[in-house]
Amino acid sequence: MKHRAVPDPARRFLLATLVLPDPESLLQQWLPKPNSYREWFDAIRLDDPRRLNGLLARGFDPNTVEPERFDTGLILAVRLQSPKVFALLLQHPDVNLDARSQNGDTALMIAAFRSDTASAIALIAKGAEINRPGWTALHYAAASGNLAIIRRLLEESAFIDAESPNKTTPLMMAARSGHDEAVRLLLVEGADGSLRNEAGLSAADFARAQGFGALSQALDDAARPRSAPIPATD
Repeated sequence: MKHRAVPDPARRFLLATLVLPDPESLLQQWLPKPNSYREWFDAIRLDDPRRLNGLLARGFDPNTVEPERFDTGLILAVRLQSPKVFALLLQHPDVNLDARSQNGDTALMIAAFRSDTASAIALIAKGAEINRPGWTALHYAAASGNLAIIRRLLEESAFIDAESPNKTTPLMMAARSGHDEAVRLLLVEGADGSLRNEAGLSAADFARAQGFGALSQALDDAARPRSAPIPATD
Protein backbone atom coordinates (compact mmCIF):
# COMPACT_ATOMS: atom_id res chain seq x y z
CA MET A 1 0.00 0.00 0.00
CA LYS A 2 1.41 3.34 -1.11
CA HIS A 3 1.40 6.36 1.18
CA ARG A 4 0.65 9.86 -0.25
CA ALA A 5 3.36 12.42 0.52
CA VAL A 6 2.27 15.15 2.83
CA PRO A 7 2.89 18.60 1.20
CA ASP A 8 5.55 20.64 2.91
CA PRO A 9 3.99 24.09 3.77
CA ALA A 10 7.36 25.83 3.59
CA ARG A 11 8.02 24.39 0.10
CA ARG A 12 4.57 25.47 -1.11
CA PHE A 13 5.17 29.03 0.14
CA LEU A 14 8.53 29.14 -1.61
CA LEU A 15 6.97 28.02 -4.89
CA ALA A 16 4.20 30.62 -4.55
CA THR A 17 6.67 33.44 -4.05
CA LEU A 18 8.53 32.32 -7.17
CA VAL A 19 5.37 32.39 -9.28
CA LEU A 20 3.32 35.22 -7.81
CA PRO A 21 4.58 38.82 -7.75
CA ASP A 22 5.01 40.72 -4.53
CA PRO A 23 1.61 42.30 -3.62
CA GLU A 24 3.16 45.76 -3.45
CA SER A 25 4.70 45.34 -6.91
CA LEU A 26 1.35 44.14 -8.22
CA LEU A 27 -0.36 47.22 -6.77
CA GLN A 28 2.22 49.54 -8.33
CA GLN A 29 1.43 48.10 -11.76
CA TRP A 30 -2.16 49.29 -11.45
CA LEU A 31 -1.47 52.68 -9.96
CA PRO A 32 -1.16 55.59 -12.44
CA LYS A 33 2.45 56.24 -13.40
CA PRO A 34 3.86 59.63 -12.37
CA ASN A 35 4.02 61.98 -15.36
CA SER A 36 7.15 64.09 -15.04
CA TYR A 37 6.07 66.38 -17.87
CA ARG A 38 2.72 67.18 -16.25
CA GLU A 39 4.31 67.45 -12.81
CA TRP A 40 6.86 69.95 -14.16
CA PHE A 41 4.30 72.38 -15.50
CA ASP A 42 1.97 71.87 -12.54
CA ALA A 43 4.83 72.88 -10.24
CA ILE A 44 5.38 76.04 -12.28
CA ARG A 45 1.69 76.95 -12.16
CA LEU A 46 1.65 76.37 -8.39
CA ASP A 47 4.98 78.19 -7.92
CA ASP A 48 6.39 75.12 -6.19
CA PRO A 49 10.23 75.18 -6.40
CA ARG A 50 10.61 72.07 -4.21
CA ARG A 51 8.86 69.82 -6.72
CA LEU A 52 10.69 71.50 -9.58
CA ASN A 53 14.05 71.02 -7.90
CA GLY A 54 13.27 67.34 -7.42
CA LEU A 55 12.62 66.90 -11.11
CA LEU A 56 15.79 68.79 -12.02
CA ALA A 57 17.77 66.53 -9.69
CA ARG A 58 16.42 63.54 -11.66
CA GLY A 59 17.70 65.07 -14.89
CA PHE A 60 14.58 66.78 -16.22
CA ASP A 61 15.39 69.23 -19.04
CA PRO A 62 14.76 72.81 -17.78
CA ASN A 63 14.07 73.96 -21.35
CA THR A 64 11.18 71.57 -21.97
CA VAL A 65 8.28 73.37 -23.68
CA GLU A 66 4.56 73.08 -23.05
CA PRO A 67 2.26 72.42 -26.05
CA GLU A 68 -0.05 75.44 -25.94
CA ARG A 69 2.36 78.32 -26.62
CA PHE A 70 5.64 76.38 -26.68
CA ASP A 71 6.64 78.21 -23.50
CA THR A 72 9.67 76.96 -21.61
CA GLY A 73 9.43 76.79 -17.84
CA LEU A 74 11.19 80.14 -17.50
CA ILE A 75 8.79 81.86 -19.92
CA LEU A 76 5.77 80.31 -18.23
CA ALA A 77 7.02 81.34 -14.78
CA VAL A 78 7.12 84.97 -15.96
CA ARG A 79 3.78 84.71 -17.71
CA LEU A 80 2.05 83.17 -14.68
CA GLN A 81 3.94 85.30 -12.16
CA SER A 82 5.52 82.40 -10.28
CA PRO A 83 8.45 84.22 -8.64
CA LYS A 84 9.94 81.36 -6.61
CA VAL A 85 10.06 79.03 -9.58
CA PHE A 86 11.37 81.88 -11.75
CA ALA A 87 14.23 82.49 -9.32
CA LEU A 88 15.13 78.79 -9.29
CA LEU A 89 15.14 78.46 -13.08
CA LEU A 90 17.04 81.70 -13.58
CA GLN A 91 19.98 80.25 -11.62
CA HIS A 92 20.03 76.90 -13.43
CA PRO A 93 23.21 76.59 -15.52
CA ASP A 94 21.42 74.97 -18.47
CA VAL A 95 18.41 77.28 -18.74
CA ASN A 96 18.03 79.06 -22.07
CA LEU A 97 17.38 82.72 -21.20
CA ASP A 98 16.52 83.59 -24.79
CA ALA A 99 14.23 80.69 -25.69
CA ARG A 100 11.22 81.88 -27.68
CA SER A 101 7.58 80.94 -27.40
CA GLN A 102 5.50 80.16 -30.46
CA ASN A 103 4.96 83.84 -31.30
CA GLY A 104 8.65 84.69 -30.83
CA ASP A 105 8.43 86.27 -27.38
CA THR A 106 11.22 85.67 -24.86
CA ALA A 107 10.97 85.70 -21.08
CA LEU A 108 12.40 89.24 -21.02
CA MET A 109 9.87 90.48 -23.55
CA ILE A 110 6.98 89.05 -21.57
CA ALA A 111 8.32 90.56 -18.35
CA ALA A 112 8.52 93.95 -20.09
CA PHE A 113 5.01 93.61 -21.50
CA ARG A 114 3.60 92.63 -18.11
CA SER A 115 5.51 95.52 -16.49
CA ASP A 116 7.20 92.98 -14.22
CA THR A 117 10.16 95.12 -13.20
CA ALA A 118 11.80 92.60 -10.86
CA SER A 119 11.82 89.79 -13.41
CA ALA A 120 12.93 92.03 -16.26
CA ILE A 121 15.83 93.51 -14.28
CA ALA A 122 16.90 90.04 -13.11
CA LEU A 123 16.86 88.69 -16.67
CA ILE A 124 18.86 91.65 -17.96
CA ALA A 125 21.42 91.22 -15.17
CA LYS A 126 21.72 87.54 -16.06
CA GLY A 127 22.52 88.40 -19.68
CA ALA A 128 19.21 88.02 -21.52
CA GLU A 129 19.25 89.23 -25.11
CA ILE A 130 18.41 92.93 -25.44
CA ASN A 131 18.53 93.58 -29.17
CA ARG A 132 17.14 91.25 -31.80
CA PRO A 133 15.41 91.55 -35.19
CA GLY A 134 11.70 92.38 -35.02
CA TRP A 135 9.83 93.04 -31.79
CA THR A 136 12.07 93.70 -28.81
CA ALA A 137 11.81 94.05 -25.05
CA LEU A 138 12.03 97.83 -25.51
CA HIS A 139 8.89 97.81 -27.67
CA TYR A 140 7.05 95.98 -24.91
CA ALA A 141 8.42 98.12 -22.10
CA ALA A 142 7.33 101.21 -24.03
CA ALA A 143 3.88 99.71 -24.57
CA SER A 144 3.51 99.11 -20.83
CA GLY A 145 5.04 102.49 -19.98
CA ASN A 146 7.46 101.01 -17.45
CA LEU A 147 10.14 103.68 -17.04
CA ALA A 148 12.45 101.53 -14.90
CA ILE A 149 12.61 98.78 -17.52
CA ILE A 150 13.00 101.31 -20.36
CA ARG A 151 15.91 102.99 -18.58
CA ARG A 152 17.60 99.68 -17.79
CA LEU A 153 17.28 98.49 -21.38
CA LEU A 154 18.73 101.74 -22.68
CA GLU A 155 21.61 101.45 -20.20
CA GLU A 156 22.34 98.09 -21.83
CA SER A 157 22.41 99.72 -25.29
CA ALA A 158 18.94 98.75 -26.44
CA PHE A 159 18.41 100.14 -29.93
CA ILE A 160 16.06 103.04 -29.26
CA ASP A 161 14.52 103.10 -32.74
CA ALA A 162 14.25 99.33 -33.14
CA GLU A 163 11.80 98.41 -35.88
CA SER A 164 9.19 95.68 -35.61
CA PRO A 165 8.41 93.63 -38.74
CA ASN A 166 6.09 96.47 -39.87
CA LYS A 167 8.64 99.12 -38.79
CA THR A 168 6.80 100.19 -35.64
CA THR A 169 9.21 101.72 -33.10
CA PRO A 170 9.16 101.75 -29.28
CA LEU A 171 8.21 105.44 -29.39
CA MET A 172 5.13 104.58 -31.44
CA MET A 173 4.15 101.91 -28.92
CA ALA A 174 4.44 104.35 -26.02
CA ALA A 175 2.44 106.97 -27.94
CA ARG A 176 -0.29 104.48 -28.85
CA SER A 177 -0.81 103.69 -25.17
CA GLY A 178 -0.69 107.35 -24.11
CA HIS A 179 2.31 106.96 -21.83
CA ASP A 180 3.46 110.58 -21.67
CA GLU A 181 6.44 109.94 -19.39
CA ALA A 182 7.67 107.04 -21.50
CA VAL A 183 7.36 109.16 -24.64
CA ARG A 184 9.28 111.98 -22.97
CA LEU A 185 12.02 109.64 -21.77
CA LEU A 186 12.46 108.08 -25.21
CA LEU A 187 12.61 111.48 -26.89
CA VAL A 188 15.15 112.77 -24.37
CA GLU A 189 17.26 109.67 -24.99
CA GLY A 190 17.24 110.30 -28.73
CA ALA A 191 14.24 108.50 -30.24
CA ASP A 192 13.36 109.76 -33.72
CA GLY A 193 9.80 111.10 -33.73
CA SER A 194 9.80 111.59 -37.50
CA LEU A 195 9.94 107.86 -38.34
CA ARG A 196 6.92 106.18 -39.90
CA ASN A 197 5.93 102.55 -40.06
CA GLU A 198 4.88 100.61 -43.16
CA ALA A 199 1.37 102.03 -42.90
CA GLY A 200 2.83 105.54 -43.02
CA LEU A 201 1.99 106.29 -39.39
CA SER A 202 4.23 108.30 -37.09
CA ALA A 203 4.28 108.23 -33.29
CA ALA A 204 2.11 111.38 -33.35
CA ASP A 205 -0.41 109.58 -35.58
CA PHE A 206 -0.59 106.69 -33.11
CA ALA A 207 -1.32 109.08 -30.26
CA ARG A 208 -3.86 111.01 -32.32
CA ALA A 209 -5.73 107.85 -33.31
CA GLN A 210 -6.20 106.98 -29.63
CA GLY A 211 -7.44 110.46 -28.70
CA PHE A 212 -4.28 111.68 -26.97
CA GLY A 213 -4.39 115.18 -28.46
CA ALA A 214 -1.81 116.92 -26.29
CA LEU A 215 0.61 114.03 -26.67
CA SER A 216 0.19 113.93 -30.44
CA GLN A 217 0.88 117.68 -30.63
CA ALA A 218 4.02 117.28 -28.52
CA LEU A 219 5.19 114.50 -30.83
CA ASP A 220 4.45 116.60 -33.91
CA ASP A 221 6.56 119.38 -32.42
CA ALA A 222 9.37 116.96 -31.58
CA ALA A 223 9.36 115.58 -35.13
CA ARG A 224 9.43 119.00 -36.76
CA PRO A 225 12.92 119.82 -38.09
CA ARG A 226 14.49 122.66 -36.17
CA SER A 227 15.50 125.67 -38.14
CA ALA A 228 19.19 125.99 -38.75
CA PRO A 229 20.74 128.88 -36.81
CA ILE A 230 21.18 132.05 -38.83
CA PRO A 231 24.89 132.67 -39.30
CA ALA A 232 26.17 135.77 -37.58
CA THR A 233 26.99 138.69 -39.85
CA ASP A 234 29.67 141.32 -39.39
